[in-house]
Amino acid sequence: MTSVLDKPAPSSDEPPLPPVPDEATMVTLKIFRFNPENPDAQGFESFRVPALPTDRLLNLLLYVKGYLDGTLTFRRSCAHGVCGSDAMRINGVNRLACKLLMKDMLPKDKSKEITITVEPIKGLPVEKDLVVNMEPFFDAYRAIKPFLITSGNEPTRERIQSQSDRARFDDTTKCILCACCTTSCPVFWTEGSYFGPAAIVNAHRFIFDSRDEGAVERLDILNDVDGVWRCRTTFNCTDACPPWHPGHAGDLGGQARTDVLALEVPTLSLQPGNSPHRFGAGRCSSGRRACAQARLAATGNPRRTSRRH
Repeated sequence: MTSVLDKPAPSSDEPPLPPVPDEATMVTLKIFRFNPENPDAQGFESFRVPALPTDRLLNLLLYVKGYLDGTLTFRRSCAHGVCGSDAMRINGVNRLACKLLMKDMLPKDKSKEITITVEPIKGLPVEKDLVVNMEPFFDAYRAIKPFLITSGNEPTRERIQSQSDRARFDDTTKCILCACCTTSCPVFWTEGSYFGPAAIVNAHRFIFDSRDEGAVERLDILNDVDGVWRCRTTFNCTDACPPWHPGHAGDLGGQARTDVLALEVPTLSLQPGNSPHRFGAGRCSSGRRACAQARLAATGNPRRTSRRH
């Protein structure tokens, strides 16, 4: 259980704060603090920050770091939702701080109090404040071999690809590796070894690339105990994915999983020992639905054709 940190009284020699614009609303930012040099003192610390409707949450964090507490630590880079650096839990939901507009969070009545809770993303070791160790996430990403695998001599010109072939994996090229999806997954929180939706999405990007020759190798990797069969179809990843949120009707992670399963079932998963149901009754409901969808896509028949599966 985390505690609320006591803030020291401001020093008289601190520089004055910039004037608050008339149209600003005062917001309470409740930020999780963690210092590895004093881990027992972890907890939430609150800051009062002026917010304009044109601000993003990242602007408020920069205000805290620039004027209220320079020790606050978080990642950010492009500030335009492309680099994926500033993923964090905002009011309990994974978001990019630079894409969360304050106009969508501020109350119409400026007299109403508003508190925004900011925490590091879950499932990864916290290094300091809102910064986590991303290596477990990138280990899973590297495991699916996210690069073009070909044989023979390199062509003297570019590898030609039709527009229809490119369209097969166009959606999964949009992943920015922010980890919002993977760290929103309860299976990843509790087990840690699950590849996660980001790795599956990036495997899809190469498996369905007509220029690539490593599909079977990647399918074998995803068919592992920590691969696609760990998905419980919670769909937190769909809601958390920044390129597809808010308001997008698609499902980047779920569609990638379904497409991969359509290839897995006839080629790999029917082999002895590869059934998702070996993980126990708790996984059967989601595994059975995924298998039925995959069989329907691959064979036109959702019913099982193997006694084991």
